[in-house]
Amino acid sequence: MKKLQRSLVLFALALCACTPQRNLVYFSNLSELSKSQIRTYESEIKIQKNDLLSISVNSLNTESNILFASSTGTADADGSNKRSGFKVDNSGMVTLPVTGSLKVEGLRIEEAQKLITQELNKFVKSPVVDVQLLNFKITVIGEVNKPASFTVPGEQINLLEALGMAGDMTVYGKRENVLVIRETNGERNMVRLNLNKQEVFQSPYFHLKQNDVIYVEPDKSKEKEFSPNNRALPIVTACISAVAVLVTALIR
Repeated sequence: MKKLQRSLVLFALALCACTPQRNLVYFSNLSELSKSQIRTYESEIKIQKNDLLSISVNSLNTESNILFASSTGTADADGSNKRSGFKVDNSGMVTLPVTGSLKVEGLRIEEAQKLITQELNKFVKSPVVDVQLLNFKITVIGEVNKPASFTVPGEQINLLEALGMAGDMTVYGKRENVLVIRETNGERNMVRLNLNKQEVFQSPYFHLKQNDVIYVEPDKSKEKEFSPNNRALPIVTACISAVAVLVTALIR
């Protein structure tokens, strides 16, 4: 009887031990000494094809100001919230009043402002140009609480902020294996980042760019939990525990 009891208890413990232990803490290797030594990689947002630009001009020429203020309206996917802007075509050009078509693909926002200002100076006195990116969008899918596409105001967002917008990862999300998908010049790049490590701050993919997709892979424990073959495991464990208790009672 004692041998049977011991065997049942050991078997139950072995079943419990099969559950994988995962690290759910972000940057768990971040020591007190290294906090001040972390250097982050600053990502530069550059204008891409099909980007929508808000371009406003203030000058002494009222007519030029009105031309830019009456740019073509563009609606969101749901048909609401019309936004005015100038679209960058497939050749990387943007067509503006007065100046005509200008090559802006590959330029930073500040560089585009400088270029437009230089061209307007030929026609308008002392123009002040402001350029903003209207369609800075990211998508977060997988094991997060609120998977969705998000429009980002401004041109700066990092991976942690994106996960925060999506309600953070679920307990099943693999923090050590987050996939970032980025398309640049028609080429799709995929990089996996480990959010358990502080080195992620130095990755050029930590700071996101427009149209990036973040995929949080589910842990194998979720697959096992929803597998038909493993749904009976809690019942089996409970039965073994009950038998162990019964055997103990009989011995006494």
